[in-house]
Amino acid sequence: MKRIAQLLGCALLLTTPLAAQQPDGAALYREQCKECHGAAGRPTKQAVSKYKNIKPFDAEFLAGRSDDSLVAVLQHGAKGGKEMKSFKEKLTPEEMVAVVKYVRTKFGGAGNP
Repeated sequence: MKRIAQLLGCALLLTTPLAAQQPDGAALYREQCKECHGAAGRPTKQAVSKYKNIKPFDAEFLAGRSDDSLVAVLQHGAKGGKEMKSFKEKLTPEEMVAVVKYVRTKFGGAGNP
């Protein structure tokens, strides 16, 4: 009986995916965010002309915002979509978290949970 349980356990391990691959925040940022927020986290001239209140992703900006609040902006947009469109149709919640983690690490230092 013990041997059957061991074999079933091994079979279960072989049929279960090891771990879901985490989304690549850097690639998602390049694909979805770079056009407006720039490669270095500074808004492009085109974005500034279209969105007057767009801010750079720097330590000061990121220090005043939690990860949850940044994810919320990705989910819902900013100012009813007038300052930033929602990405809920383009990014999964896990991808949004990956983008926020990337932005915080790349442009703003340590995380702010």
